[in-house]
Amino acid sequence: MTPTNTRVQPFTESPRSRSEFYRRICSLPTVVDPQTGRITMTAGSLVAAVMMPTGLAQQVKNSLETRGVTPLSIIGHPRAGMWTFLVRADMQPIDDPGVVAQLWHARVVVIRDGHIALPSPVPDSQVIRTWISPATGTFRPSGEVVIECARALLPKARP
Repeated sequence: MTPTNTRVQPFTESPRSRSEFYRRICSLPTVVDPQTGRITMTAGSLVAAVMMPTGLAQQVKNSLETRGVTPLSIIGHPRAGMWTFLVRADMQPIDDPGVVAQLWHARVVVIRDGHIALPSPVPDSQVIRTWISPATGTFRPSGEVVIECARALLPKARP
């Protein structure tokens, strides 16, 4: 047997390869900032997000998993103490001022349009974004269901 000197290069993931995974496998419309390696996507007609404080989000995650609503794609924001659920963009505008106030007081934010930053493999000394439950495919729960689940865990809205 002849020894070989072929070195195996370790696999290194790049922002571009991660973004490509998000686009191809998860159907997320991502782009990479070439300067920073930051990966973002624009919420819109297919994908939206619901952001909430970690404590509430853990309860929502547990409730959804108990109902069989999985897999969930959840981004953690450790420094901010928030989680973001990637959801289907099926949420109707909330017309009830009591419900709006209930969500506002609980710091639940619905992102129907605008940019959503996703975790990137670029080293991040401040750990701004991380996956709590990584995106692995195209399934996203209904945004309406995530909001209803969060509301069920909150004090009732006042009329």
